[in-house]
Amino acid sequence: MIAFLDVHYQGDIAYAAAVVCDDLTASSPTLEKVVRVYHIAAYEPGNFFKRELPCLLAVLQACPPVDHLVIDGNVWLDQGNMGLGAHLYETLLRKVPVIGIAKTAYRGSTDAHAVLRGTSQRPLYVTAAGMDPVVVAELVRHLHGPHRTPTLVTRADQLCRRCGEKQQRQLTTVKQAIAVHCLHIPGLGARTSN
Repeated sequence: MIAFLDVHYQGDIAYAAAVVCDDLTASSPTLEKVVRVYHIAAYEPGNFFKRELPCLLAVLQACPPVDHLVIDGNVWLDQGNMGLGAHLYETLLRKVPVIGIAKTAYRGSTDAHAVLRGTSQRPLYVTAAGMDPVVVAELVRHLHGPHRTPTLVTRADQLCRRCGEKQQRQLTTVKQAIAVHCLHIPGLGARTSN
């Protein structure tokens, strides 16, 4: 089984999604999970993993064991420096290979393989830990979907975003209801003079 992972942020809350399928060529998931993670770390340039890694681990705990992970991001940065995917691979004790699919090349990276998909002239940048990166680049080229971004990578992104947006809409509705309720409580609300 393979899990495609992504995270959406709203302030200090994150929504981490896992889209799980049976194999790398699947067009639809067999399982989808989203978890909400509170009090996430602030973004720190060069240390993005400190913010996102706990979120990925939280959603993985809600999933059955998988054989491969695909993240929206880099496994390796420049000159062999560890990216989010390499930190995830190490945290999982090198037992689950991690494939990173990034939409932009990390500056100075020599480890990423540029992969063109569909009719797009803009490549994806693929890195991996626990698998041969040349083989992984070819696998990514053949992931399901006619567009630049594979179907299940897009699905993971949409899933975590939609959950975050739904939660935000519900929170806004509750705040509006509280504001209206306060207007009708004697002593609270607009005062009028006679």
